[in-house]
Amino acid sequence: MQQITEDLNTTGAGNAHSLAQQASKQFQQLISEAAASRTPLRIQGGGSKVWYGGSSEGLILDTRTYTGVVAYDPAELVITARSGTSLAALENLLASHDQMLPFEPPHFGADATLGGCIAAGLSGPRRMSAGAARDFVLGTSVMTGQGEILQFGGQVMKNVAGYDVARLMAGSLGCLGLLMDVSLKVLPRPVSSATLRFEFPVDDSIRKMNEWGGKALPITASAWNSGVLSVRLEGAVAGVRGAMAQLGGEPLERPGVDAFWQSVREQNASFFRQTTFESTLWRICVPPITDAAQLPNANSQLIEWGGGQRWLFADSTDGSIRQAAVEAGGHATRFRHGKPGSAVFTPLPSPLMDIHRRLKAAFDPKGIFNRGRMFPEI
Repeated sequence: MQQITEDLNTTGAGNAHSLAQQASKQFQQLISEAAASRTPLRIQGGGSKVWYGGSSEGLILDTRTYTGVVAYDPAELVITARSGTSLAALENLLASHDQMLPFEPPHFGADATLGGCIAAGLSGPRRMSAGAARDFVLGTSVMTGQGEILQFGGQVMKNVAGYDVARLMAGSLGCLGLLMDVSLKVLPRPVSSATLRFEFPVDDSIRKMNEWGGKALPITASAWNSGVLSVRLEGAVAGVRGAMAQLGGEPLERPGVDAFWQSVREQNASFFRQTTFESTLWRICVPPITDAAQLPNANSQLIEWGGGQRWLFADSTDGSIRQAAVEAGGHATRFRHGKPGSAVFTPLPSPLMDIHRRLKAAFDPKGIFNRGRMFPEI
């Protein structure tokens, strides 16, 4: 059994451990002083997702001094790393062992960190088949608003003590505490991969994606836009070949395959570059079978996750979008380019907001972490 401890940003594991201890003490001092004076802090790594969520204020707490891999056992498919670790470097380490982060997280910049990845809780095209970021969080250590380090979860799935608390950190946008160490389940990279393209109108595309989703096909990603449906197949060679023969379509040649899915994941495809001064990129999550006509701009959407995730551009103040999403059984987020002061996330019912407030009070009693990043109330 091979246990790997590696610093990805400096020159050695021992040096990384010493630097991490220093960084942890500096974090505790900064947090203690901020709590005493009720000075807000903005937790930030590489800043690649600083635009995501509501605007927050305060001094920047930079996590990039807290880096390195704490433990990695390829045989056990588990990796533990510090929050300031470069996400790209972490993925390169996994790739050297033919493994990957299953939820295919977007980076949105070369400086993305592991902590920002988990705090944002965003998943890429493979989410439809593998699961969301929170599904692969095995454990975390968190520094609270009082400078105390708490441990949740473990390094194996069957260690469920506090597991739900660890998963709470995924998507919390740093509002509850400072992520320190994160343990993640990883998976082997697929042996074979292929992408097929079909010319379908939007309604036929949604119907096909749901029809294929009910069959034993190795589909790990899908994306529809402007009359073209792209479907990615991954798995064993025989399984991918069999699915290609069954589905038909036109194969997309390499290196175009990797470039296409990366452009969807990183939102630099042509669809995401059509912004105007007044347009906001909306992210809408609905049941996959939702008819395109139930949402605005039916023929101008980018549809992912077998129909479960829809992207569209519209005015930031267009309340009909959020209303349509809720009526369809989902929710809508002003993902990019929202006007200042607009609610980014769908407002929560009072009982759920009360739970959020109690969690905030438990982890960050002075309210110093990322004020207003998720909801104005917290």
